[in-house]
Amino acid sequence: MNRKSDFLIFGIHPVEEALAAGKTLDKVLIQQGVEGAPLHALMQELRKRSIPYSQAPKQALDRITRKNHQGIIAFLSPVEFVAVEDVVASVFENGQNPLILVLDRVTDVRNFGAICRTAEAMGCHAVVFPGKNAARLNEDAVKASAGALLKIPLCKSPNLKYTLAQLKASGLMVVACTEKSALPLWSVDLTPPMVIIMGNEEEGISGEYLKQADHRLCIPMTGTMDSLNVGVAAGMILSERSRQCASTS
Repeated sequence: MNRKSDFLIFGIHPVEEALAAGKTLDKVLIQQGVEGAPLHALMQELRKRSIPYSQAPKQALDRITRKNHQGIIAFLSPVEFVAVEDVVASVFENGQNPLILVLDRVTDVRNFGAICRTAEAMGCHAVVFPGKNAARLNEDAVKASAGALLKIPLCKSPNLKYTLAQLKASGLMVVACTEKSALPLWSVDLTPPMVIIMGNEEEGISGEYLKQADHRLCIPMTGTMDSLNVGVAAGMILSERSRQCASTS
C-alpha cells in the first residue's frame, strides 16, 4: 500500500488537471472564506461530477500539508470505477449470468470492505453503490477488503433508481434482502442473471428500491436477535446463490 501522501494533491491547477485526466477523487477539502473565480468554477465542476467536498478552516488544511495548498486539497481514491452496463455486457458476451451486488447507503468502511471481499470470493461481477451516502473507498476500505476492492469492478451510480431500472431492462432479476419479508432466501431460484440489493443496517433498503425488486427475501432466524450485520447477511445470500448454482451445474 502506498503512503497516504501518494493519494494527496493540492492547489487549484493540480486538482483541475487531475479531473481533466480522469482521476478518481475520494473527497475534496476547500478552505472556508476563500474567494475567486477559479475556485468557484472548480467547485461547480465538483458538483457536476457528484464529487463530495466540504469546507473547513485554514488550520484544518494546514494540518494536512504545510505547502501552498491555495485553499483546496483533494484525496485521490486508491480504486477506480467502471460503468455497470459495461460489466453486464461483458459478462453476457462471455456466456455467463451476471451477478451484481448493490449496496444502498452502506457507509461503514469496514463493512463495505468486508462485503466486497465476500462478493469477490462468491463470484460477483460488480458492486454498485450510490455516489452519495456510501462508504469512503480509502486505504482503510482496501485493507478491510483484503485487497478485494482492487480486484472486483466497482460502480458508483449517480442515480441508483435509474441504474436498477436499466439493469432490469437488461434482463436482470432484482432481489432485495430485507427483514420486511417473510419469504426465505432459499425459496427463490437465484441462478438467473440477477441483482442483489443490501441495505443500510439501521433503515434497511430504501422504499423506492424495494418497489423495484422482483423478489423480497429474508434470512429466517430462530434466535432472539431480530437482525444481522449487513456484511454477514450479504455473505449468507451470496452463499445460497453459490450453492444453488453448484447444485444445478
